[in-house]
Amino acid sequence: MDWNVNTGYKTLKGNLGKHLSNRHPGYDITVNVASPAPQSVTVVKKLQPKPHVKGPQLELDHLNWLLVKWLILASLPPSTLDEHWLLNSFKFLNPTVKLWPEDKFQSVLCEVFRSMQEDVRVLVDQISSKVSITLDFWTSYEQLLYMSVTCQWIDENWSFQKLLLDICHISSPCGAAEVSHALLKVLKIYNIENRVLCCTHDNTPIALHACHTLKEDMDSQKMSPFYYLPCAAHTLNSVINDGLSSTKSIISKIREFVLKMNTSFEISQDFLQCCNAYQEGTWKFPLDASPRWSGNYQMLDIARKAGKSLETIVRKYDELLGSRVLLNNVEKNAVNIMHAFLEPFYKTINDICTNKVLTIGLVLFFMDHISETIAACRDSRHSPDWLKSAADEMATKARSYNDQMCNSFTYMTAILDPRIKVELIPESLNSENHLEEARSHFIRNYSTSHFPSISGSYAAHELEDGGSVSFAEEIARKKRKASMSSATDELTQYLSEPPAPIQTDVLEWWKVTNARYPRLSSMARDFLAAQPTALAPEDLFCSKGDEIDKQRFLTPYESTQALHCVKSWMQSGFKLKYKSTEIDYERLMELAAESSMAGSDKKQKS
Repeated sequence: MDWNVNTGYKTLKGNLGKHLSNRHPGYDITVNVASPAPQSVTVVKKLQPKPHVKGPQLELDHLNWLLVKWLILASLPPSTLDEHWLLNSFKFLNPTVKLWPEDKFQSVLCEVFRSMQEDVRVLVDQISSKVSITLDFWTSYEQLLYMSVTCQWIDENWSFQKLLLDICHISSPCGAAEVSHALLKVLKIYNIENRVLCCTHDNTPIALHACHTLKEDMDSQKMSPFYYLPCAAHTLNSVINDGLSSTKSIISKIREFVLKMNTSFEISQDFLQCCNAYQEGTWKFPLDASPRWSGNYQMLDIARKAGKSLETIVRKYDELLGSRVLLNNVEKNAVNIMHAFLEPFYKTINDICTNKVLTIGLVLFFMDHISETIAACRDSRHSPDWLKSAADEMATKARSYNDQMCNSFTYMTAILDPRIKVELIPESLNSENHLEEARSHFIRNYSTSHFPSISGSYAAHELEDGGSVSFAEEIARKKRKASMSSATDELTQYLSEPPAPIQTDVLEWWKVTNARYPRLSSMARDFLAAQPTALAPEDLFCSKGDEIDKQRFLTPYESTQALHCVKSWMQSGFKLKYKSTEIDYERLMELAAESSMAGSDKKQKS
């Protein structure tokens, strides 16, 4: 019998409808999202089960609170739940279910943000040291500019801490003045405008100008010293992209092959067998085909190390893959040259991404090595002209970064890394002037403050009249002089010792030697919190960053601040709160499991 699509569909629809009507009455009634919102959740931290209930009942608001957490962790706006068929799917599971309307979810999300922000403020207010901040900018699909402000510090136990403070929408015309105003507003909300030592920005011109404007304002008000630095990760990424530009078309060709291989189990297995036969290494699928550094280097890596297997598979699946993805001899040679040139970059980025505490001193050490690698390529007679041309552009950006980092602040921060000290500082940064400035800053800010002046009004009057110094003032001066001498001895002793091995845990080193250098360790705790990058390096260099960028880009204006801040705070260990009440999600899941088991038992008995 011939199958008629319309007739078959009606028959299926009819049979399914009868089944659903009998077993799930009310399934076809669409949820009215405009209905009044249910009352606020009643689940708190110490929720007790209700007595005299035969079987646990999962309240409908509990489902809504579970959905709130799902939206936050998945970085999805509340409008996601307004989809007609998603609502009907919930109703299929439970005909009585009623989801909050979109505006209810949005208002709850905003209230959660306000409640949790207060907890963040309390924690930040308890920080006893200087803090540093990082700025990262992006533009959403609505063409709105946003800035994230993240705070870093080292706590009393010498553990590195990082916490997102806020995500700000930068109002039009999105200039340096607007960015500076938004940043200062955040600092004042958390009462840290006088405690910020350094700001690391993402190298965008607007961020650079905003930091400069903020520094001028803070200097004019005679606030604490404030420094700002470019992001080493963004610089290194830009330098590498200049180098890869000459092989961009080759990498795109390899990526096309890898993407098709990732989606076919048959092709990927054949490729692995070929690699085993040709002894061309082991590869884990899916291969990283991201357009970021990790994916680009993977393309070069597979073409250089598994070239025979790649060519064999392309020829075997010629109709599917097409011979256009085959590399000619010139392209193969270019891959080999570029792969060899970028190998030091690969090792450097791997160390940067996996380092437990990435310090400015260590990054300067790495960037100095990168500059030397680029210079060696330019000077080598074996380098082809196209690579030398790329190296020229790379050198220009590396030099610009080094120029911005050549100041007394980066010098002080670098020498406080016990692995670096003076011995491993780049030559361009290592100067007697910077060392003297470091000594002066150390004595001025981390020694005399321990011994304040004891002079009183009478002593001050005697000095103004030209009389003799009081006995109390003489004691105070001796103590200050002894303090400065002791402080200088601390710095001199520290720098006279050889650097620690590169694999040393910097914060653990300072924790152990804290008693030996009580004043210098206080300075180290402030300065080592300054970040060499504006974001986690793996978020820029690895495929993980693709998902972050997508989530940021797709979030609408009304949800961006609350959604991304709350998600970050939860990941930092803060509990989700609503009007000062902690939502006990463990208990919610227990109730859901109990309700499911009760329903299953009831079906079995019937």
